[in-house]
Amino acid sequence: MDICEFSPSYVRAIAPYQPGKPISELAREYGLDERSIVKLASNENPLGLSPRARTAIERELAELSRYPDGNAFDLKAALSRKYGVPMEAIVVGNGSNDILEMAAAAFLAPGRSSVYSQHAFAVYPLATQARGAKGIVVPAKDFGHDPDAMLAAITPEARIVFIANPNNPTGTLVQGAALEAFVARAPRDVLVVIDEAYNEYLPPELSYDSIGWLAKHPNLLVTRTFSKVYALAGLRVGYGLCDPKIADLLNRVRQPFNVNNLALAAAVAALGDAEFVARSCRVNRAGMSQLENGFRALALEWIASAGNFLSVRIPQSGGKPQAGIVFEKLLRQGVIVRPVAGYQMPDHLRVTVGLREENDRFLAALTNALGA
Repeated sequence: MDICEFSPSYVRAIAPYQPGKPISELAREYGLDERSIVKLASNENPLGLSPRARTAIERELAELSRYPDGNAFDLKAALSRKYGVPMEAIVVGNGSNDILEMAAAAFLAPGRSSVYSQHAFAVYPLATQARGAKGIVVPAKDFGHDPDAMLAAITPEARIVFIANPNNPTGTLVQGAALEAFVARAPRDVLVVIDEAYNEYLPPELSYDSIGWLAKHPNLLVTRTFSKVYALAGLRVGYGLCDPKIADLLNRVRQPFNVNNLALAAAVAALGDAEFVARSCRVNRAGMSQLENGFRALALEWIASAGNFLSVRIPQSGGKPQAGIVFEKLLRQGVIVRPVAGYQMPDHLRVTVGLREENDRFLAALTNALGA
């Protein structure tokens, strides 16, 4: 008897998460020079580390023989000062993905369910299935969340509802007023998780105060990350803000020392680097316009995005999707983007907003791929 057969069937049925293709892998596969490859697949900040974060990392190198602070005191203190929430209402994770997994571990089990939208972040169904719970998928509305339909889908067995805002991979946004109304209407025995990985990219006219809602809604968990605008994707650090009672539960299932020394130090420094964040947002807005203009010139449709990426529709040929074919043609030209067929979007490719020259390179390669 194969020992793997004794693993729960719901675990054996999981299709593992597929990350964006690394530069080194593409270089090996196609015999390309790594320095010539442009990666616009994983929604990373093209500016790289902020100077403050780099200095903090260098300063911490001498202490790598020591375990990190398992309670993340300095980072929690910095987050507490920034957002005006008590430290006991903060949970720190190995990326915000870790917080999502903690929430699933604390609230989901066989016989329970979670609710999330079609085209929403792939971790929601993965975290749900890994606990033997049922995922309730609500059809999207114009590629985005449908709050009313999601409320209607909440069953007595539901314990979590996930909302990504802005959503990945579509970039769609639930406006602040509509989102607050959703939180207010959700049953109090259901944990509402608002996943705000791209929140810092929102312009002032689209911003909303989800953290201010915590005092009124003890069933709310807001998750954010340092992987996107703060450019610490390789260090894996994120956090959740919630009622202290929920934080206590999440800490019970949290792995000890789940965030390393370098990540903790860099996150504190990055949090205080407002100039870098502002510059990142300016670069993103300019690059977003550049890509939109490029798609317009190619007569391509795209989904309006509030993040640092765009999902562009590749026209079918003879009734057959061509996005996968165009993706491969881009790879052969040394340009990595992200196919999203696994999100039930077989006609789209997601492209991260890069630096001007990277965006130019992508648009030129896309033009060639479409014409070849």
